[in-house]
Amino acid sequence: HRQPGRVIYDWRHYLAVVQRKPGALRNGAPFVEMPEGFRELQDQMLRRPGGDREMVDVLSLVLHHDEQAVLCAVDMALKAGVPTKTHVLNLLHRLVSSTSVELPDVTPPPALTLSKEPEANVARYDGLRTSGGKRHAS
Repeated sequence: HRQPGRVIYDWRHYLAVVQRKPGALRNGAPFVEMPEGFRELQDQMLRRPGGDREMVDVLSLVLHHDEQAVLCAVDMALKAGVPTKTHVLNLLHRLVSSTSVELPDVTPPPALTLSKEPEANVARYDGLRTSGGKRHAS
């Protein structure tokens, strides 16, 4: 009881506040103690307009997913050089969805097999652009 008081923050407790006020992420004391991967992502995201909102969305993923899985997705995005919310979401989805989907064997019947492969003919589009003497597209 005779030691000086200490303030201990848990950044997860402030996620509801920062979702309403994403600017608090820039100078909020609780967010100094985030894991290193989140802080690296924050440094890169806050340089872009709207980056604070994206960073809040990434941090909020820990409310629905395991924090280590989110942190792993963030680290993978940083290593790939694509520190964006959509890339982190994509990587997290790949990490979390461990169930493989069995695809049925889709072998087309012989009646649906092409007898003549289609040819790429882009010249016919030029004719469509100038049909009837009018130019429809440039």
